[in-house]
Formats: sequence, structure tokens, C-alpha cells
Amino acid sequence: MSNTVGPRRRGRAVPSAAAALICLAGTAGAVAAERIQAKQDDADGRLTVKIDGNEAFSYFHGEKLDLPYIVPKSPAGREMTVVKTNPYPHHRSIWFADKVQLAGQRVTDFYNALYSQADKKDPNSLFRSRIRHVKFARMETQADRALVEARLVWEMDGKTGVLDEDRTMRITALGGGEYLLDVTFALTASYGDVTFVSDAVHYAWPYVRMHPEFSVQKGGRITSSEGGVDQKGTHGTSASWMDYSNTTGGKNAGLAVLIHPADKPPRKWLTRDYGTLGPRRPDERSGKRFTITKGQGIRCRVGFLVHRGDVKAGKVAERYAEYCLPQQN
Repeated sequence: MSNTVGPRRRGRAVPSAAAALICLAGTAGAVAAERIQAKQDDADGRLTVKIDGNEAFSYFHGEKLDLPYIVPKSPAGREMTVVKTNPYPHHRSIWFADKVQLAGQRVTDFYNALYSQADKKDPNSLFRSRIRHVKFARMETQADRALVEARLVWEMDGKTGVLDEDRTMRITALGGGEYLLDVTFALTASYGDVTFVSDAVHYAWPYVRMHPEFSVQKGGRITSSEGGVDQKGTHGTSASWMDYSNTTGGKNAGLAVLIHPADKPPRKWLTRDYGTLGPRRPDERSGKRFTITKGQGIRCRVGFLVHRGDVKAGKVAERYAEYCLPQQN
């Protein structure tokens, strides 16, 4: 389930360098140094992770954003998600947000943070609801694996902290341009009791918006771990993973979202044929108000598997079984 956790622990900060090339190399030697690299560009607010010299994904965190988000690339280097679209311009590729209330303060809707600008006519005006990247706390690798830890704060009115977030991204190169991005989103109520007030419809933990080329209308296919297909067979149903695949630019590829075993799958899912998907929280905390007390927290962990081929060729079921093995956790 979304686990309740204790107070957050701080890691050692890694000094940033604008447009610096960071080789995430540990003790594995020169070969590992060439396997996974990250280009950290502070001016652009972007961390780009490359595997075998090819872009795998980017983490966008610029000062002018309403919230950070992740943009994956397919094994062939094509866009798999969309950053902003109409309708629903608040959709952000892969993102994590919610609607909450800090004790004694107004309700803060981070899910719709895009619409919270104080001056709608000024693109540089303050977001009254914003998830802000604070710093990178850790970067390291061993062989074909890498680890990036980021610190974020969910804040209102540019000054009031609502929640702290530790976002841990574990990257595993699988070969042939395929990879697993394993992400833990850990929230801590550092500033007071926080009540979650999101409804049962407009949220997922986390949320994914696929590129229109992957939509069911364009020939794409949604497949669940339980055999459900497309929105009709998957939305609102329970599953341990969900896959979205299609052929784009002559190359078949897919993105599967895997619920980590620590989160006690299966879970109910949000899916849409036009290109969205994401798991819900456990039923007792989905569409129901609940509160985490000051100093305590809540987290979720999911894997994003970028694969070649469809759900079968990409061996999503087999790779999910490997993801659940104790040595992988």
C-alpha cells in the first residue's frame, strides 16, 4: 500500500554545475562510466540521463515550472509521453501531485497547479500552488545501475511549505535501449498535519500521459496484468501492472507501469483510451479524506519499464516478476 513512514532523513548534497556532464561511475570502472551518464543543466532546469550514449529520460525541474516531471524516450529515441496538451494542459508526461490541506491553511490543489498563477496574463507570475525542486542530494552508479535522489517541497503562495518530498530514481539498463526507471515518491508532513482531500476521479499515484501516437484511437493497446484490454477492460479494475504500447515511426514500443511489491498490489487503476494511466492508492485512502500527522509521511513506489515490442515481446509479465524479487528491492 502507500506506506506510512517516519521523519525524512537527509542525504549528502551533490554540488550542481550548470550544463556539467556527470558520469555516474562508481567502482565498476571505465565501462560502467560509459554506460550511464547524466547531463545536469541548471540554467535549463533539466537532468538528462543517457544509457549507452542515447537519451533515456529527462527530469525537468526549472524555476518557472508549476511542478517537476519526467519525460521518457523509447528505445528508438521517440517521444512516449506529452508534456502539455489540449484539453487538460495540466497533464505533465509523468508527474506526481495531489490535493491537500495543511492544518490551519486553505486547500492547495497541486494537481491543478498550472491554473494557480496569480496573474493569468503573466507567464512569469507566481504559482500559488507549486511543487518546487530544491536540490539533488545524491548521484551514484554501480555497473548498469544508477541512483538519483532529489529533494522537493510542496508549497503555497511562494512561502508556506505544505509537504516535503524525497524522490528517489533508480535506473537499470536492460540492453537494446530498454530500461527500468524505479521511482519512490516519499512525502513528509514537515510543517503540520496534512489532510488529503482529492476525489476518487481526478488523480493517480503517479499519473502518466502518453503521447497521442500511443493512444488507442491511433492503434495503441492498453493491457493489464489481469488480461484486461483498453479503457473498457482496465479502467477501475485491479491490477499489478499496466502497459501502453503501439507502433510509432515504424517501431513498436511500450511503457509499462509496475506497482512495487512493497505497495501491496494489485491496485485499482485509472486508464483512458486517449492516453492516460496510473494506479490509485489503496481503497481505504482512495477518494476518501485521510490525514498524516506532523513528522509522519506516506509514500508510493512504481517502476516505469520502457521496452521494445508489445506487451508480450517486451516480456512485461516476466520483468514484473523479476522486479518483485527480494534482491531487486
